[in-house]
Amino acid sequence: MSHLKRLLDGLPLGLLLLASLTLGLAPFTPEPHVWEKLQMLAAGTLSRPIDIFDLALHGAPWVLLILKLVLRPRSGD
Repeated sequence: MSHLKRLLDGLPLGLLLLASLTLGLAPFTPEPHVWEKLQMLAAGTLSRPIDIFDLALHGAPWVLLILKLVLRPRSGD
């Protein structure tokens, strides 16, 4: 866990936010790609390797951003 925290500490929050809003949501129309892949996952139709790769690619910035926010040091700790 400490290795993950060190990795996340090295990533600027602004960069993760920018990556989430661009790569994480691209293409924006007709709907964000990551949303489409999450719907496929929920429906059980996410089975092709390219779709799984797309979910990993478009979801990675969001996962890193959420982990950075959850694991950041709390003020007062």
